[in-house]
Amino acid sequence: MRGFRLLLAAAALAGSAVAADAQTISYAQAGAMLGKSCGPDITKLCPTVNLGNGALVACLDSKIKQVSAKCQSDYAMATASIAKRDAAQDAIGQICNADAARLCPGMIPQDGNLLSCLLQATKVVSAACNQAITDAGYR
Repeated sequence: MRGFRLLLAAAALAGSAVAADAQTISYAQAGAMLGKSCGPDITKLCPTVNLGNGALVACLDSKIKQVSAKCQSDYAMATASIAKRDAAQDAIGQICNADAARLCPGMIPQDGNLLSCLLQATKVVSAACNQAITDAGYR
């Protein structure tokens, strides 16, 4: 999963509370949440594991049944949310293509101006495109 290694590295380093109101959460929000709920388990179960190369993810995955219920729950939620965000970011071009052609003629796909145009036209953008923009974390 793209970026998930960074997510767990952030989890090992972070410890602040997170308000995860959005449809998806950012890597920073997930890292902070996991740092708080999984930090003690990571310290206890994976004390010598380096943060890089997926080693921390592999360690936590291999010991997931030994971690606290809160860590298990937050880990599952963070994984699902980040996967949803990644999928929305990958699919937004296709989902919003018709809206972009209709509302933002002449704008170049994958140009930040196109996203700005769609965000400004939120009230007339299709529900599917609006949801993709939200899920992708662009709003």
